Amino acid sequence: MLRQISLGTLGLVVGGVLSVVGFVAYGIGNPTLNLVGFFYGIPILLGGLALKAAELKPVPFSSPTSPDVLALREKQATATQNQIRKDVTRYRYGQEAHLDSSLDYLGLDPTDEERPVLEGIREEAIDGAYGLVLEFSSPLISFDTWQQKREKIERFFGPGLQAEVHQLPDDRVDVVLISIPENLKES
Repeated sequence: MLRQISLGTLGLVVGGVLSVVGFVAYGIGNPTLNLVGFFYGIPILLGGLALKAAELKPVPFSSPTSPDVLALREKQATATQNQIRKDVTRYRYGQEAHLDSSLDYLGLDPTDEERPVLEGIREEAIDGAYGLVLEFSSPLISFDTWQQKREKIERFFGPGLQAEVHQLPDDRVDVVLISIPENLKES
């Protein structure tokens, strides 16, 4: 729950309230509240502004996750899939885009302008396996480039995963990270 709260907004609200209390206290001659407002309110307000300027909003789920898929996630999701899901669905600070360092490593981020944008995620059952689908808008990176990077994506996101890329209309690409169930890993 806390990862869904914007620290920038929280800082703005708390700092704003304390600053207003400080100004009002100054006006009515209450030195104690005046000091609290000025010494705490203004720095918290400025911190909230700084966080708000560096804030990266969470990526939304494009469709609700069914109870069956949640059960699959509990049984089969790899640590990498869980980490990606948790990272992209919370507020981040000081990053340009979700998964920017991963895209850079994979060679899918030549410049900030060409970087694909993660616009949504969803969870699916794919042939009895848990799949995490990353939905990218990729107008400047061709689908052929995504296909060429599929094996590198699979290696990068770790053992126990199979990666697929799917082309969608309007320059959209889905990257599907599918867990390989334990009984299939040994085969």
